[in-house]
Amino acid sequence: MAALRKKGYKILAENYRHQKAEIDIIDRIGNILVIVEVKTRSTPDFGLPQEFVKTKQIAQLLKAVDFYITDNKLHEVEARFDIVSVIINKKGEELEHIENAFYHFQ
Repeated sequence: MAALRKKGYKILAENYRHQKAEIDIIDRIGNILVIVEVKTRSTPDFGLPQEFVKTKQIAQLLKAVDFYITDNKLHEVEARFDIVSVIINKKGEELEHIENAFYHFQ
């Protein structure tokens, strides 16, 4: 995703799958592994895109990240979960990058 690359993120994987979970983007910036969930909607009328990340999905992502870290021997990194919220419609595209997003859902 171009917006993340502009911020200096190095994309390690896209659409990474483990069991029932899919991680949209796995980035690394410095010593931080950034797990990015991308949520897209055409209108915010029924809620913002980031509001559609559910507890069950977060639990699945945590398991997938744990496997990714173990499988790639990345035990020295910290992990952070971000959401990229996108609204695309006739008016254009509105993008918001929410760092440490899962803290808002606990």
